[in-house]
Amino acid sequence: MSASTMLLLLADGRFPAGAHAHSSGLEAAVAAGRVTDLSTLAEYLRGRLATAGLVAAAFAAAACRAAGVDPPASAPGTDPNGRHRRSALARLDVELDARTASPAQRTVSRRQGRALLRAGRAIWPTAGFDDLPATPGGPHQPLVLGLVGAAAGLDPAQVATVAVHATVTGSASAAVRLLGLDPYQVQTLLVRLADACDATAARAARAAEQPPRRLPAAAAPLADIHAEAHATWEVRLFAS
Repeated sequence: MSASTMLLLLADGRFPAGAHAHSSGLEAAVAAGRVTDLSTLAEYLRGRLATAGLVAAAFAAAACRAAGVDPPASAPGTDPNGRHRRSALARLDVELDARTASPAQRTVSRRQGRALLRAGRAIWPTAGFDDLPATPGGPHQPLVLGLVGAAAGLDPAQVATVAVHATVTGSASAAVRLLGLDPYQVQTLLVRLADACDATAARAARAAEQPPRRLPAAAAPLADIHAEAHATWEVRLFAS
């Protein structure tokens, strides 16, 4: 199967990773009156691209690189490949945790990581998913995406594209349900955001060539506040 087809399959919202259950913060933003129509949705998506989208794409691309980078030379009889990957992925997990200020968002990221990991193990059972850190709650979703992308034969830039695509399409799909927006107009908005998505993915892929400590740390404090409030709701349409 070609890399182009694999990219489309991983970017498809029907890929069994549970993404359809999440609005990526939009439900809380709608409830707060900050997203009310197509225009404010466009602002919200651009904000997501510049913050959470950039960070997630950079870490996913970095995890993909970690899965394929040749490790330093070591003594015979050791396992340098596995040890190098495990160390790199563990560092990425720590760095991404530090960039996720909201405990609710950290929980959601790890929950989505577990869901994606189940799909990855079922499809590519011999891939190196055991190199992911055994953190409480599971690995962060961008790290799992990086390894899934590597198992599928994608390069870091393609993995970054998948991550950015998910950043905008998940919230856009949720907006149709939450606000009753015209789906044709929402798709038109996504088409208009295509260049911004491509630019964000390219920036993330370049950033992924740097050490983990230098990866993007763009933040959206209001989104963190919304995530914490949303986690307390007894009745909600989306898990996040």
